[in-house]
Amino acid sequence: MQFDNIIIGSGAGALSAAICLSREGQSVLVLEQHDVPGGWCHSFYLEGHQFSPGVHYIGMLNEGGSTRELYEGLGVANDLTFFRMRKEAYEHCHIGDEKIDLPSNFHDLYQVLSERFPHEKKGLKKYLELIENVGKQLALIPEMSGFWDHITIPYRTRHLGKYGLFSLKRVINWFIKDPLLQTILNVQSGNHGLPPARASFPVHCAVMDHYAKGGFYPKGGGAAIVKSMTKLIKKNGGEIRTSSSVKQILIEDTGKKNNKRAIGVELESGEQIFAKRIISNADPEVTYRKLVGENHLSKGLIKKLNGTKYSSACLMLFLVVDMDLRKAGIDSGNIWKAAKTNLDEAYDDLLDIDVAKGEKMPSLFISCPTIKDPTSFNGRYHTIEAVTFTNHNAFDAFRTPEKRKSQAYQDLKEAIANKMINAIEEVVPGIREKIVIQELGTPLTNEHYINTTNGCAYGTEKTFKQVGPLSYKPKSEIENLYLCGASILSHGVAGATFSGVQTAAEILGCKQKDLIQPIEGQRLKVYDAEDDNDYPEEILAKMKVRKSRAKVESAS
Repeated sequence: MQFDNIIIGSGAGALSAAICLSREGQSVLVLEQHDVPGGWCHSFYLEGHQFSPGVHYIGMLNEGGSTRELYEGLGVANDLTFFRMRKEAYEHCHIGDEKIDLPSNFHDLYQVLSERFPHEKKGLKKYLELIENVGKQLALIPEMSGFWDHITIPYRTRHLGKYGLFSLKRVINWFIKDPLLQTILNVQSGNHGLPPARASFPVHCAVMDHYAKGGFYPKGGGAAIVKSMTKLIKKNGGEIRTSSSVKQILIEDTGKKNNKRAIGVELESGEQIFAKRIISNADPEVTYRKLVGENHLSKGLIKKLNGTKYSSACLMLFLVVDMDLRKAGIDSGNIWKAAKTNLDEAYDDLLDIDVAKGEKMPSLFISCPTIKDPTSFNGRYHTIEAVTFTNHNAFDAFRTPEKRKSQAYQDLKEAIANKMINAIEEVVPGIREKIVIQELGTPLTNEHYINTTNGCAYGTEKTFKQVGPLSYKPKSEIENLYLCGASILSHGVAGATFSGVQTAAEILGCKQKDLIQPIEGQRLKVYDAEDDNDYPEEILAKMKVRKSRAKVESAS
């Protein structure tokens, strides 16, 4: 059997592409090397406790928000429920000894920060207006089509044009002078993985704008998103195979000069499967060098690959604690913790090759899924996910399976986990004694399960030379080979999902917006994570059953 489309990988981009193509009657086969689909969106369990390594919060799920319209337009919204994180403080900044809460819209953010930094009122107002304008103008670009839209681009995107080629650090220095306020406004750079001196200002605007209406967490964690999408793919006649690692993309010469064509894939098992088109959700390094091979690539593409840099790798600590975290001051808001106000120096500290050096991790992102998703809390045990960046080269000595089983690797992981727990202790004193389960994921973990280059968190590094018109394109130079994912359009759950729609639109010869038009009857459900007054009986019953089961298990 020949498929219309074979999709390599099953991340958010792959699944959205599969939905769009299968909905148009095309046959789709999704191949995933892991034993569960989802890529960074998948969830896993430690002794019955769920964790979602790549889904910590999603933005634009408010009424009229682009991510909400994306899910409703794909047709998966009715199978999804999200909880809105605390509006008054969906982000908590712990910078040195200072603690500042960030509310979920630019107006309230200005009110909070101008009260805390009255000497920066004028510059703060201008800066937040600029962030908002650039964010809106970035969102306009995919919508533009036709002669008149392109004629008016310079006017409609004038702020983007004026500031688009500058770094985050340079732009914020023009408006804000207070180092602490700069750090607070830059703290979400953790969502794109670059320090202010190297971060593209428009990318940072896109991140801040994405969360301008607050943060939302899926009921059931990342796995719920994956389940809703795979369910629809199968309903449309698509097929998803897990534990099916692709060894190579099969390429043939077309007979034309310097022209190659993708015709199928070969699995690690030796099985060959053929298709009219191949779509790779793997990053460009994996797709082109490992699966295609340099002998099939042009000199120009090889040069681009040689110059491509990938985002920082990350460390993830997963904890289960027997502790009332609410009484300890933890809520549904994320915590960004940094030891110093200079985030450029903070990034340098994290990327030190001696990753075990020091007593505590200097910077950390901390969240509590069991408060973000109240249906996941069993009444006793809370889960914590703590994330930070690291230098992937620090793990070079453990790249073979044998080395990862060594005591030296376990000792390194233990030292890193202790550093991270010491930092968490400053937020939640006494938590170390309450830990009942802990597990650390390293860049090697990411490489193994997600198959990312160097264990990177966000695909290609989001610098000026690697985003927008300079990023990798959905359509490759090889005939019938396409790409999607975090390295193509944008990173994050929403960005990767939109990339799959964009790739499907390229294949189908239409616009991205054509594939996510409103579908009658599709409506996303959103409730407050910390207010159960409007919860439907279905959710209240699930919460009650989960807590009842936990009591029975505890008693036995």
